[in-house]
Amino acid sequence: MMSYPQKPLIANAILLLCCFAGGQTVQAQTEQTRKKQVDKTMENVSDTKSSAGNTSATIFVGTYGDEHQPGGIYSLRLSQDGKKVEQLAHVEQPKLAGYLMYDAATTTLYSVDERKNDGRGPVEPPASVMAFSVNLDSGHLTHVNTQIAPGSRPTYLSLDSQNRRLFSANHGDFDHVEKAVFKEGKWTSEYVYDDSTIIMYGLNKDGSIAGINDLVVLGGHGKDPNNSKQAGGHAQASPHAHSAVVSPDGKHLLVCDKGTDKVFVYSISDKLKLVNSYQLPEESAPRHLVFADDQRLYLDLEISSELASMEFNQETGELKLLDKISTLGSNFHGLNEPAEIRLHPNGRFVYVNNRGEDAIAWYSVGENGKLARLGSVQLAKSIHPGLASRSFAFDPDGRYLVSADRPDNKIKVYGVNSENGALNQISEFSVPQPAFLAFAIN
Repeated sequence: MMSYPQKPLIANAILLLCCFAGGQTVQAQTEQTRKKQVDKTMENVSDTKSSAGNTSATIFVGTYGDEHQPGGIYSLRLSQDGKKVEQLAHVEQPKLAGYLMYDAATTTLYSVDERKNDGRGPVEPPASVMAFSVNLDSGHLTHVNTQIAPGSRPTYLSLDSQNRRLFSANHGDFDHVEKAVFKEGKWTSEYVYDDSTIIMYGLNKDGSIAGINDLVVLGGHGKDPNNSKQAGGHAQASPHAHSAVVSPDGKHLLVCDKGTDKVFVYSISDKLKLVNSYQLPEESAPRHLVFADDQRLYLDLEISSELASMEFNQETGELKLLDKISTLGSNFHGLNEPAEIRLHPNGRFVYVNNRGEDAIAWYSVGENGKLARLGSVQLAKSIHPGLASRSFAFDPDGRYLVSADRPDNKIKVYGVNSENGALNQISEFSVPQPAFLAFAIN
């Protein structure tokens, strides 16, 4: 579900609120290769610790503004031991900084302004994507430029730094417009919904956003009405792209459309070309996904509250389901909508934050993509999943997980046990309406 600034009109916020070879099977060889990749990842993590362990990390926090809070982006510094967080800087725009992406190659921070345009003759700025130059010593952000994001509520960014591309997934609102039309000899009503779009921007060498290279408008819808309380049962009345993720080889863009229960796979060149898709069961609502390597990914399903592991064919773009489990603990039976999904840098544990259960849970990853929930930590209680904590991130070496605990108006720092995935809170820092987190190493 989209997450919007908390306003006096709570009802509206809630409404707005996925053969054999050498005696071994190919499957066994694949698992061995994956284990080697994980081992290599752990070696890289260890190397990073030796170099990054002596430095502090910069955290960028995107926030939501309203009549009481300014919104914008905060720059914070996290100490080596995770026990101290200090504010470095703050910019008040964008007002709805719901997703951030940092490019280390150009020290540029990109942010969405998660708006719905207010129509012709606008009073407020349009939905857009912004670029900021980052001074890592001071944490200061300098606005470089802004490009519009046609299709309301830009909610996700993905970066291909090598090929100078930035991708945006624009969710669109749930609300419809009712049009009176004369059809087949009588007057009736038709319902029109926001377009949900995927945008490919070009990036200049200095990090500025060059413009829109391609834009895809998604079509179709899911079960409508459905059994979800989200948007009064109409959360799948139209497409809703919630993420657009570049594959590790940079050749494909995978789009989670929670409105149609599909994951679309596009090849990336000068334009985006649909090459494959995967249909999930009705009322699944794929939200976010994360790659483990070239052939394995994990995604969360917002309406069904599930976590799935999938195999990805990087040649054809085909997806195959490996395993799927509930994201929830056995004792929770209320309304829930998972949001963020992250893979620990050592590749052994997947983390999901459950909005409703109001917890960050972690899961083991076994052979053949087998998943199992291991534990969770409780977050601040929310009044509704759409207003709950929705973002967390690992520092680059995986020692700490930092959560944007929006109902508590704080970011919370947890130490990570690399052997069993467990989290232990170390510190916290007050930030108004934190919505998203991104890290950079100084």
